[in-house]
Amino acid sequence: MTSEAADASAGADDGEPGPPTDEKSYGGLFGAYPYAFRRSDSLLFKSYAAIGGLLALLIALLFTFGLIGVIASTTGTAGGVFSFSRAFFIFVGLLVVFPLLAPVLSVARRHRQVGSNARYDAAIASAGYLFVLTLYLALLISTPPEQQQPVSGVYAPVVELFYALPALAGLVPPVIGAAAIYVAHRLTR
Repeated sequence: MTSEAADASAGADDGEPGPPTDEKSYGGLFGAYPYAFRRSDSLLFKSYAAIGGLLALLIALLFTFGLIGVIASTTGTAGGVFSFSRAFFIFVGLLVVFPLLAPVLSVARRHRQVGSNARYDAAIASAGYLFVLTLYLALLISTPPEQQQPVSGVYAPVVELFYALPALAGLVPPVIGAAAIYVAHRLTR
């Protein structure tokens, strides 16, 4: 046995994880999506990985263009409040996009460290879809009265209920959705 082979077998016995192999590793956020998609046996998760990834990209682009607008409208003014508004805009964008990315990153990490579990993948995907629904509810609740559309049909009473809530209540659904992702992760690990 060569000294290199002895070192490799000694590292395997001491409980220390070895260097990741090409098959088990991925390169950050952009590598985690295809990795999790390939490794998962859950069709629900695979659908969330595709839809959630596209939605996160779309929302990130919207926040980027919005930030450009905020910077353009505050250029040439004194700092202070305007600098804070720019930073807050970025912060809110991260608070919206990160929970959309978290289920896929969580599944990729779990598959890399523990292995495949379709129940975990499906639970995380369900919580991810719940977060998407809560983003829609937040938009519905926080719609300014002058932009609210008249509603009719079966869902009219529900939409009117959400329109009647104060705009600040629009923060509650996404917080509940993000908490659901965390709870799904903790209960199914």
